Amino acid sequence: MDLAVSDAARARLIDLPGRGGAMAGFEIGPSDRPIDIVFVHANGFNAATYRSILAPLGDSLRVLAVDQRGHGRSTLPAESEGRGSWYDLRDDLLALLATLDLRDMILSGHSMGGAAGVLAQALAPERVKSLVLFDPVVIPPTSGADVATTSPLVAGALRRRAVFPGREAVIAAYSGRGAFATWTPRMLADYVAEGFVDRPDGQVELACAPAWEASNFTSHQHDTLGAFEAARVPIRILRAEHASTCRDHPRLAALEAAGRIAMETIAGTSHFLPMERPDLVQAALRAAAES
Repeated sequence: MDLAVSDAARARLIDLPGRGGAMAGFEIGPSDRPIDIVFVHANGFNAATYRSILAPLGDSLRVLAVDQRGHGRSTLPAESEGRGSWYDLRDDLLALLATLDLRDMILSGHSMGGAAGVLAQALAPERVKSLVLFDPVVIPPTSGADVATTSPLVAGALRRRAVFPGREAVIAAYSGRGAFATWTPRMLADYVAEGFVDRPDGQVELACAPAWEASNFTSHQHDTLGAFEAARVPIRILRAEHASTCRDHPRLAALEAAGRIAMETIAGTSHFLPMERPDLVQAALRAAAES
């Protein structure tokens, strides 16, 4: 199903058989060529957040950016009770690749989206040409209970304000503050456009519920490092210099030393590297497409 968003971006809503709903997102670039890149967002955000970052690639590449379950316009169920890993996000991506029969494409993502891509490619290497990841979440499997009691991210997510009078009020509250301090006004407006849903009372509410955002911070029993080791495709990682979620680990270092991954720390960047250096995101994805 296609829904026109603008001349530059085409909204998508893709039914995923067996997954309980549809994955939303947008597409840019020539519609008469195969999809070159699938891009997956970070926890709490949505595909539209990266629209201005990815839009220049549409001059020659076809890019599909998707909303993961519990985010944006996706209708996939987001039940946090009993959840322990990101394998549900992995399986959503696998269903997307199979539904669209994508092959020889670049799987890319930021933070949680990058980790979901790593997990997915380990089970479907025949569909993936390469991985290009921007500060992916790379940590050893951990207990959700341990994280819930120690992580300020969990506490921050649970106390996040969910309801505002309107999108203008959201932008006024977020502009220049916290995680959004390094974002352009366009990036913030794109995030808010689909990061909030309209309520019957005229107000707007977070599309990614605080409990679901928190669940993504506590559900870490998946094996990202094992998925890296299982990879049979080239992997490039651009890592943040400050507060990176791509943790140092001997298993990751061994893969880098063996030339199985290429990792670069980008000076002056935080975990929001794509928003701070869209030029590097665009260059890395073009290079992967041309290789």
